[in-house]
Amino acid sequence: MAEKPILYQLPGLVERNSFSFERALSRQGFKVVAGTDEAGRGPLAGPVVAAAVVLPPRCNYRIYLDSKELTAERRQELLAGLHKIKALIGVGICEVEEIDRLNILQASLMAMKKGLEALAVPADFVLVDGKFPVPVLLPQQTLIKGEKRSASIAAASIVAKEVRDRLMLEYHRSYPQYNFERHKGYPTAEHRRLLKEHGPCPIHRRTFKGVREHLRDSGDGC
Repeated sequence: MAEKPILYQLPGLVERNSFSFERALSRQGFKVVAGTDEAGRGPLAGPVVAAAVVLPPRCNYRIYLDSKELTAERRQELLAGLHKIKALIGVGICEVEEIDRLNILQASLMAMKKGLEALAVPADFVLVDGKFPVPVLLPQQTLIKGEKRSASIAAASIVAKEVRDRLMLEYHRSYPQYNFERHKGYPTAEHRRLLKEHGPCPIHRRTFKGVREHLRDSGDGC
């Protein structure tokens, strides 16, 4: 990660709504403002997925909310709507091996970088959820609770959550004994019980507390 981010702060911005940052940046000459967010920092299994989204200037930005506040059905509707309005979408994924090698924070930032690089039109500014900048040579502003403050970040959270959930459904078919279909790899009581019973499988994060205690000398538990 040699790239050093260009940190930016919008002076005197009044946040009137969740499109205030995007509009202010547009007035300053930025044409492609991407919001980026990730899904999957907390689970014991599976990848971390990030998305970068550039919303059209005249979109109905109010409908994009923090993915955690939406039902699965509503997230699916909004994802389909993003494609319909031709929003720019880039997705980045860091698999378990990268998470264990880099640590989950750095893997999350790397997934965001991959998502930005996957955009069909390169972003010229990035709004980042959280307090840590993405390692790219682009001007960017970090936003604590960004999903509530920026529609672009909220849209990215929706995309990332939907993509990750679909990946975990695929993993459920490969490893049905862990019931990834239900908990998506998060450390629920059910997941912890099944992990103790079967031991870790190849998509469990071996450096995470709750997994490393169950590692066996003979290899994976599945």
